[in-house]
Amino acid sequence: MSGTVVTRPKGWRLFVAALRTRKSASMLALGFSSGLPNALLIGTLTAWLGEVGVKMATIGVLSWIGLTYAFNFLWSPLVDRLQLPVLAKLGRRKSWIILCQALMIVALLGIVVTDPAQQIGIFAMFAFLGSLGSATQDIAINGWRIDVADEDSPIELLSAVNQLGYRTASIVGGAIALYMAARMSWPTVYLVMAVVMGVMLLIALTAPDTKRVPSEAVQALSEAGEIRPGTRAIALLIVGLSWVWAIGSLIGFMISMLADTPAGATKPSPADFLKYHGPAIVIATVLVPLAVAAFLNWLKTQGRHVQAERDTTVSVTRTAANHLYGALIAPLADLVARLGWGVLIVIGLILTYALCYNVWGSFAYPFYLEFMHYSKDEVAFASKVFGIVMSIIGVGLGGYLFAKIGRFPTVLIGAILPIFGNFLYADLADGSPHIDPVLHLFRLDSLAVALGSDERMARLLLTISYENISTGLALAAFVAFLSGIVSKKFAAVQYAVLSSLTFLIGSLGKGMAGEMIDKYGYADVFRYVAAVGVLAILFVLLEWWRASRIPTVVEAGNTGEPA
Repeated sequence: MSGTVVTRPKGWRLFVAALRTRKSASMLALGFSSGLPNALLIGTLTAWLGEVGVKMATIGVLSWIGLTYAFNFLWSPLVDRLQLPVLAKLGRRKSWIILCQALMIVALLGIVVTDPAQQIGIFAMFAFLGSLGSATQDIAINGWRIDVADEDSPIELLSAVNQLGYRTASIVGGAIALYMAARMSWPTVYLVMAVVMGVMLLIALTAPDTKRVPSEAVQALSEAGEIRPGTRAIALLIVGLSWVWAIGSLIGFMISMLADTPAGATKPSPADFLKYHGPAIVIATVLVPLAVAAFLNWLKTQGRHVQAERDTTVSVTRTAANHLYGALIAPLADLVARLGWGVLIVIGLILTYALCYNVWGSFAYPFYLEFMHYSKDEVAFASKVFGIVMSIIGVGLGGYLFAKIGRFPTVLIGAILPIFGNFLYADLADGSPHIDPVLHLFRLDSLAVALGSDERMARLLLTISYENISTGLALAAFVAFLSGIVSKKFAAVQYAVLSSLTFLIGSLGKGMAGEMIDKYGYADVFRYVAAVGVLAILFVLLEWWRASRIPTVVEAGNTGEPA
């Protein structure tokens, strides 16, 4: 693989200088446009629905629109390769970004003119449309970030800037939207947010972009030594059937949840569905395609089922099949070819890295409000304002550490720190026997009283402060790590496939965590989840060791690493 020898920026000055580049400024705006719809459609929307009396069961089903983010890799090849009519002149990635932002604006305006209390079906349709546009935009933004990375704006710094924009949007779509809703109607709030998204669209038009280049993977399929068309067709069939089954299973379950339940029948349980079908869905959508790609690579190295001479067949069917293969199989084959057996370590790292701090997100409000008995105002300030500010600090710290000490040391720190955040929450659940001495040692309890608050709030702020700084750093490290192993040739597809693992496993973990909380309580579950972080540390160390034993030759911008 051709490339340049790794060169990493050093120190705070270069980090700040990189933030001033046009690419970084565009990345900040794109990160914001990625985070705003997520906050509005997955989080804040539930407050509106609850206020107008929509049943919690219905709200729970509507929250499944977030699965568009978990499964966006299924249509990522389309975003990666399809050239949009008319919009294509805007750029390879920008054309899709602009289309998705326009779609989200339409969805937000549709939500504005729909009454959820009377038209919940239409309301849900617009919410799903916005979520679909947001998830598709993320594919294009992630591809853009990897495409434009270079020596002046390496992938680590662009990833950190992306998270800064995303977290800032979380404040706007979360705390600020809730603040506005207390003073104006919900439709007016979402109308204002549609205008904000319109501003992001105008900014996106000014972003630089890369030129669309012919797919080398598709062109190479005609050469001698490549897998035969018949074998490629079988591989596509296996992958296609796996994905169709997974999508069909999810759609079927969602329909059963929304349908009227006969008298005396039990409503389907999302937790049970994820518990019993989730692992099979992960296998079908990720592991089966990776296994197929690995097998095809093996056939090719063994000289089996390969073309003896150049294929000169020209037909519409052959061309379509080649493009489909180049979009669905070739990116995975490239990933497996570069990582080799190391792809198993990478998958293990991805599966465990975020679990330590990701599985309990759905239970945060019940923990704060019902178990700890904090007020809604206290929780809104602590989690939606103070917490997000702390997470932005964590993301910035992660970007700085990447520039200062490098990739794997930062990824390792990001694996270690969140473990102690779980122990802090466990201590908070137990009555803060260890948090209180820390507050007293640093006089934080006295400071809280002087500011008109109390020791209870100081405990919550200290815990949220540490948790958000550590997880912000970890998230910046994780995104940069994934971006670094993705090749520019298949940026959108490879990143979407790898990142989807965290969403799928996170959903599975939340279902199991809910049952464990009912059985063991919050404190014990926090400690059990912390143990998963030890697995993440082991996988990071193993991947660091493996990466140190191979050449550090990468693409410009520190992407496409064989590690």
